Amino acid sequence: MRLDLFLKKTGLVKRRTVAQNLIKGGLITLNGKATKSGKEVKAGDIIGIKGECYLIKEIPHGNVKKSDRERYVEKVNGCNHAG
Repeated sequence: MRLDLFLKKTGLVKRRTVAQNLIKGGLITLNGKATKSGKEVKAGDIIGIKGECYLIKEIPHGNVKKSDRERYVEKVNGCNHAG
């Protein structure tokens, strides 16, 4: 799944266009490196958003309910891959 779509579906960012703008601005990283909106993400990747990091636990298929979001991402403390 594309990074921008993953961010939107899991609620880390409200809208896909906002995710794309944050990625272009260098405020979102993937595994500690600058990336592009279309980069494919997989379970085990680390997303850095404005100094906070999230572990991708699972890739969603279809839409994600708010109550199910913790199934897909987990906030990581002490992460070195901050964006």
